[in-house]
Amino acid sequence: MSFADLGLSDELLAAVTGAGYTDPTPVQKQAIPSVLMGKDLIAIAQTGTGKTAAFVLPMIDILGEGRTRALMPRSLILEPTRELAAQVAENFEKYGVNHKLSMALLIGGVQMGDQVKALQSGVDVLIATPGRLMDLFQRGKILLTGCNLLVIDEADRMLDMGFIPDIEEICTKLPKQRQTLLFSATMPPVIKKLADKFLDNPKQIEVARPASTNTNITQWVVSVSAQKKRATLERLLETDDINTAIIFANRKTTVRDLNKALQRSGFKSGEIHGDMEQPQRLAELDRFKKGDINILVASDVAARGLDIKGVSHVFNYDAPWHPDDYVHRIGRTGRAGAKGTAFTLVAPDDAENIQNIEKLTGHKIARFDMGGGAAPEAAAAEPKEAPKRSSRGKKPQREEKPKAEKAPAAEAAPRAEREPRTPREPRAERE
Repeated sequence: MSFADLGLSDELLAAVTGAGYTDPTPVQKQAIPSVLMGKDLIAIAQTGTGKTAAFVLPMIDILGEGRTRALMPRSLILEPTRELAAQVAENFEKYGVNHKLSMALLIGGVQMGDQVKALQSGVDVLIATPGRLMDLFQRGKILLTGCNLLVIDEADRMLDMGFIPDIEEICTKLPKQRQTLLFSATMPPVIKKLADKFLDNPKQIEVARPASTNTNITQWVVSVSAQKKRATLERLLETDDINTAIIFANRKTTVRDLNKALQRSGFKSGEIHGDMEQPQRLAELDRFKKGDINILVASDVAARGLDIKGVSHVFNYDAPWHPDDYVHRIGRTGRAGAKGTAFTLVAPDDAENIQNIEKLTGHKIARFDMGGGAAPEAAAAEPKEAPKRSSRGKKPQREEKPKAEKAPAAEAAPRAEREPRTPREPRAERE
């Protein structure tokens, strides 16, 4: 099946082809026809499956007809984080090149002035984080009575961040007769209740088992003492086959300290975390995408949805407290059919975290022996050679561009920053 078989317009097909995509992913095959027919939809799909394009593409065709009115967006997409909202906006710009659709982005961390000005002239697509949208609504700067299409993206992440009450209130401001699309990696009871309340006889699709990991990613656990974590990480980073890497840590302070240590050791690294202003975050991501740096140290604000081509490795400097975060962190590699590698450094105190991750994903992660190859308990896994020494300050290598992608990349979903009071009570960053 090709994109032409899904009922998309010729103009949209030309944009998709121009972006280098040929075949739709499973979630796109199932979702796009239903959305074009005006049906409500529940899509359970993990990150990396192409779900952003699954709603962006049909929305462009649906919104191709009609006109805008001041302060009244015609459609609304709710995203849990600023980064994800910005990436969805990029998707609309990329695939909507042959359509004259107006768009506004409402996110925290930036001035309201330009956002309010865009709303005053009317927009076809409004992409917003719940906090900023509620703020503008309470100020009387926006009306939702003309919004006939609602997308709730990363619903389970919305739940983690405490946005469900905001979403429920937003839904009451929209017309009762509307089309609603809900996308989520998992379907906990609270999200099921939300769907039952606000969706009308929805079609439900599921393209992967909730909390499953990408089979293209080779996963390793590296047992290490807390005192030797940094040295072990640097040794792994010095392997010749690492092109670009994202390193995740649980705390913002760890992100800052680790990035400084890597830079002192000669690595070309940068950082991204919740204490940074939005322009700073975007600037660091841009440096990483361009290859000015080839290592990005991140907190969970970057865990979902960052669609950066060529990320060869993901390192969990800290084993995540929540097992579903593991799935989304390692999902930054092995995208669009490419191969990837994920290492998780596990100190004795992290043993319970790894057990919870393996219980969630349903398989035991192979153990990596820093002396060379896999540990005995992982003999069934493909052995890996011990890291080879290389130049720490070497210029980042750029991965060759693929000739064509199989389908529009999945976009969409950085995990929110968590700065816990204790290891058991992570606090979500509010947008």
